[in-house]
Amino acid sequence: MSIRRLGVEDAQRYRAFRLAALLAAPAAFTSSFEEENVKPLAATVARLTGDAVLGAHDRSGTLLGCAGLAVQARRQERHKATLFGMAVAPHVKGRGIGKALVLAVLDLAADLGVLQVGLTVSEDNLPAQRLYHSCGFTVWGREPRAVIVAGQPIAKLHLVRVLQDPECR
Repeated sequence: MSIRRLGVEDAQRYRAFRLAALLAAPAAFTSSFEEENVKPLAATVARLTGDAVLGAHDRSGTLLGCAGLAVQARRQERHKATLFGMAVAPHVKGRGIGKALVLAVLDLAADLGVLQVGLTVSEDNLPAQRLYHSCGFTVWGREPRAVIVAGQPIAKLHLVRVLQDPECR
């Protein structure tokens, strides 16, 4: 397996992978399949050229998983980033691909000078919570009814991983 930043040439495959993930686990994401499916490919290209999206590939180049990093744009928030869109293909779950992606995103964030990375995870998504905790994330809050999927309210946990503490330099 290899992990690399996805580029414009990956837009079709990334879009198809993301749509499949949204269909398979709608409660795991803030975006919905219905909203994302009607967006043009140009929206995917814009995401890939704006935020950093990493993809895990097998030897044949098949996309096995992805995770993104969005660094805050405002001057006083540029020390923070958000991990988003974490997904692993169902047939390879449990093989360490998710952890490798999260750690690669954290490495990228550190290389960019980011001090902390945040994310949200659905409260009932225990495998994802275990993954994030194993990578050093801690819960700092809970948002009830963060999303409503098929009429069901779902709470989201807010997690953070401190990469560098400027007060300890």
